[in-house]
Amino acid sequence: MKKLLLTLTFVGVVLGAANLSAQDEDFYIFLCFGQSNMEGYPGIPESEKGPVDPRFQVLAAVDFPEMGREKGQWYTAVPPLSRPPAGLSPADYFGRALVAELPEDKKVGVINVAVGGTKIELFDETTREAYLADAPDWLHGIASAYDKDPYARLVEMGKLAQKDGVIKGILLHQGESNTGDQEWPAKVKTIYRNLLSDLDLQAEDVPLIAGEVVAADQNGKCASMNEIIRTLPETIPTAHVVSSEGCPDTEDDLHFSPEGYQMLGERYAKVMLDLLEESE
Repeated sequence: MKKLLLTLTFVGVVLGAANLSAQDEDFYIFLCFGQSNMEGYPGIPESEKGPVDPRFQVLAAVDFPEMGREKGQWYTAVPPLSRPPAGLSPADYFGRALVAELPEDKKVGVINVAVGGTKIELFDETTREAYLADAPDWLHGIASAYDKDPYARLVEMGKLAQKDGVIKGILLHQGESNTGDQEWPAKVKTIYRNLLSDLDLQAEDVPLIAGEVVAADQNGKCASMNEIIRTLPETIPTAHVVSSEGCPDTEDDLHFSPEGYQMLGERYAKVMLDLLEESE
């Protein structure tokens, strides 16, 4: 019996070591979540479809039949990154900017799970069902891509990704549907804390980077929410806020234009690059 236990223990150690050795420490992975601006507003100019550096990868969180992508598999990060009907997002330019600045032995991967039009409550497992109970049919339609549980899908994909690389940060762009909600930072903290726990991550190793919504200088309809978003580091010490000032938007004054997404995504990348440099 003792021999059997020792053998099983040895096998477990060997398998564990093999699993660790399969993880690429030079593959930096980022979780991305939020609402429509993170999901990607429909419309991708031909010039933005590629070529994309193959060092920038996306883990498909849903099936993309038109693009030959299967959920749970890595692909070169050609937009859209979240789901088939979506468009460009800050995540596109975040990843492109990172691989352009990082050494050539580094790769970047993103997982984009976002639901257009949703409040932050959809990503909290304690409020999700009540929120969906009163949600309109169109939101149910979008959420169905993630079996109406986008948080669970983000965790599922995060665990898969951890077999290949290391989660280095979490990107958030959400707030339009929670405009004026003073409790928003606390709600974000709950989700951030849950992600860290469910993926066995440490806050000091995995910062949260949140972007502002369309700013007042672009006549953003939800620009007042930026005052609340800017307070996020007061609630989450490892949070950082990316300004949207000067980022062009579309005619609806809710979504950024491709130029705006590029500016915003590169600002996300600048924050992350600085943090990576500090951690070395």
